Amino acid sequence: MSLVVFRVWGRCVVSVIALLWLAGCATNAPESDKTSQTEFLRYGRFALKAEDFNSNPEAVQGGFTWRDTGVRFSLDLTDPMGSVIARVVVERTGATLTRASGEETYAKTPDALMQTVLGQTVPVAGLRSWLRTIREPLPGMSMVLKDPEGRINTFEQGGWRVQLSRFDDSGPQLLVLTHSEGSKHIAIRLVVDKL
Repeated sequence: MSLVVFRVWGRCVVSVIALLWLAGCATNAPESDKTSQTEFLRYGRFALKAEDFNSNPEAVQGGFTWRDTGVRFSLDLTDPMGSVIARVVVERTGATLTRASGEETYAKTPDALMQTVLGQTVPVAGLRSWLRTIREPLPGMSMVLKDPEGRINTFEQGGWRVQLSRFDDSGPQLLVLTHSEGSKHIAIRLVVDKL
């Protein structure tokens, strides 16, 4: 992923990553968070850091809200002040990224969408499983380790090394994802806040 593309996306999706992957400012639960019994909801903070040995590292922080009804899921990315910067909606027909400006980008899958927007695959589809407690390896998982309670807490999948910890009744509250390719390294940290 070129760092120029990453900078453009990072500003767009503006401290967006306060992304899903942790760091600094806490986000409050959205006021309209009355979830149905079939909706899976997680929200919190994110931090993303991209490094290339030939360039200065780039970092983005923000908040996220993840809603999954089983048929449709959405990911809202917010700046440190809580304003929605971007929304990814995934349905059977495909995935759409809507920026705060109203500009939309569409792709057939969420990972293809991130490839188009960032020039690098970010494992949005994988998060659908990773945000929940996993007890048995999923297709494509390798290097699987479990904690004493039988929950999978470390694995590799799709080129990402994933570490899950601080479990509550719904799943992990801390997710650390890393991906390396050549001289490029991406680290994403997500912290799930309690409902």
